[in-house]
Amino acid sequence: MSSTELPGVRSTVEASSQVGGVRVAEGERLRTERFPGLELKVRSRLSSKEGLPPALFVHGLGGSSQNWSALMERLADEVDGEAVDLPGFGWSPPPADRDYSINGFARAVVRHLDAAGRGPVHLFGNSLGGAVSTRVAAARPDLVRSLTLVSPALPELRVQRSAVPTALLAMPGMAPLLLRLTRGLTAEQRTRGVTGLCYGDPSRVTPEGFEAAVEEMARRMALPYFWEAMTRSSRGIVDAYTLGGQHGLWRQAQRVLAPTLLVYGGRDQLVSYRMARKAAAAFRGSRLVCLPEAGHVAMMEYPEVVAAAFRELLRDAQEPTHGEEDGRG
Repeated sequence: MSSTELPGVRSTVEASSQVGGVRVAEGERLRTERFPGLELKVRSRLSSKEGLPPALFVHGLGGSSQNWSALMERLADEVDGEAVDLPGFGWSPPPADRDYSINGFARAVVRHLDAAGRGPVHLFGNSLGGAVSTRVAAARPDLVRSLTLVSPALPELRVQRSAVPTALLAMPGMAPLLLRLTRGLTAEQRTRGVTGLCYGDPSRVTPEGFEAAVEEMARRMALPYFWEAMTRSSRGIVDAYTLGGQHGLWRQAQRVLAPTLLVYGGRDQLVSYRMARKAAAAFRGSRLVCLPEAGHVAMMEYPEVVAAAFRELLRDAQEPTHGEEDGRG
């Protein structure tokens, strides 16, 4: 395990456009993948050269593939990147079986990877997507060549007070109550609240980025399945937290064989900064990057720093061992 603290660089949001009503950044493309009972929207970034290894990016609760656009752009010379909208989020409709569990999302990711034939991939996950990616890496090591987790949603004994409202979503009857209590909030007010919760420093969001987020919030709130996706996914996280034995997330973290990069933010209000060391001990030979000023979405706040840490992970993984250097293999 190695630990690094890196300074942040202010990030900006590039100009974006609409493709079929979906916001995309310059250089991105979108496609739809259809399976029996499942439809996924996949965002891809045009690579700067041929033959790059594939990568897949998995977003967190309430997020979308767009959360990875800044990091994908900065790694376009390193990986052939794709980001998926999990079922019920972004522009992907709900799954036919209404399974929003960690296992359900992991199966969707595996179906995508198996169908695309792109594995093994460099797998990235944030928050909920970090738990999903951990499960995929443990269950299907043949599909994962490296694992990068940004504030992964792994079980905590003491949940932070600021994360309690999210946990409450998992309780029966809470979604209608929260809907009534927040009915008068505008999309801008909701977006400001989410930004304040997820960013270590909300001022890092550019005016253009905030405007796009408000637009996306308004679209999502109008979806008939918005609250169902949020509540059932929250319940899925809570269920995964209480699951023990070989199917527990910490036990599965210990089974991950791929080189692993862990990124934690010191101002994260949803996943405690104190979990960083426990995660570094669970994922064998992992690299830990701690960003004291970052919040829950370091890949959006500090994409340059996360990209640099990933490049370092790749360099270390590619370096031959002593036995390989002297011919003893």
